[in-house]
Amino acid sequence: MNFPLGRRAVLAWISAVVPAALGQRGGGGGGLGGDAQRGVGSDPEDVRLPNGKSQREELLKAEHEQNLKDATQLIDLAEQLKQDLEKNDRFVLSLATLKKTDDIEKLVKKIRSRLRRS
Repeated sequence: MNFPLGRRAVLAWISAVVPAALGQRGGGGGGLGGDAQRGVGSDPEDVRLPNGKSQREELLKAEHEQNLKDATQLIDLAEQLKQDLEKNDRFVLSLATLKKTDDIEKLVKKIRSRLRRS
C-alpha cells in the first residue's frame, strides 16, 4: 500500500502512541503501583477522608481508572482512524478523519499530564 507522506506520518504517530497506551493499560512495573507500595498514606500531612481512606490514594486510584478509560477510547479512535485511512483514496482525506487525529492527540495529552502529576 502506497501512502503519501502525510498519511505515513499519521500512521507512524499512531504506531508510536497506541503501544504506549497499551503499556499503561497492562499495569506494568512503572506508574502508580510503586507509590502505593511505598506507603503513600504514611505521610503525616496526608488528608484522610471521612471513611478513613487516604485522600491521595483515592485520587491516584481515580486517575488510574480514568487513564484506563481514556486508553480504551484512544485504542478505539486509532482503530477507526486506521479504517478511515484504508478505505479513503490516497489523495482524499475527510475532515472527520482529521478530527479523529485531533481527538487522539487530545486524549494522549490528557493521559500524559495525569501520569506526570502522579
